[in-house]
Amino acid sequence: MEKILNKLYTNYKKDAGNIISLLQDIQNEFGYIPEDAIYWFSGRLDIPASRFFGIATFYAQFHLAPRGKNIITTCCGTACHVKGSERLINGLMKELDLPEGETTTGDREFTVEKVNCVGACSIAPVVIINDKVHGKSSTDNLMKAIRKLKEKEN
Repeated sequence: MEKILNKLYTNYKKDAGNIISLLQDIQNEFGYIPEDAIYWFSGRLDIPASRFFGIATFYAQFHLAPRGKNIITTCCGTACHVKGSERLINGLMKELDLPEGETTTGDREFTVEKVNCVGACSIAPVVIINDKVHGKSSTDNLMKAIRKLKEKEN
């Protein structure tokens, strides 16, 4: 980790970077922003860790916890909600055996995210699996897609 952080630090100093670009670089390297990395940079740049955390928690693009290899994004906007997105989410949580409050499986194969709107109301409910949009989703179709991904992993 130290080697990667030193490389990012060098690039940050050379390019006169900003905190957002630094956080993006950290996340690109690790898949998320490790707490240790924030404290490491905080000490070297003399920037309070709270500033890093404030930015990282403000923008939805940043993740402070490890995420799964497969990202399942469920739309919870009005149209999707009315068309049953909550039922889809409950089915996902059950299929992936995710305890309440958890979003990533223990083996880090899957992460389930809820978003406010993906802007595809005409094909509600919408689920995005690894950047592929699935419109007019049903529990059956969603479970088939998840099982197919699980089979690929094994």
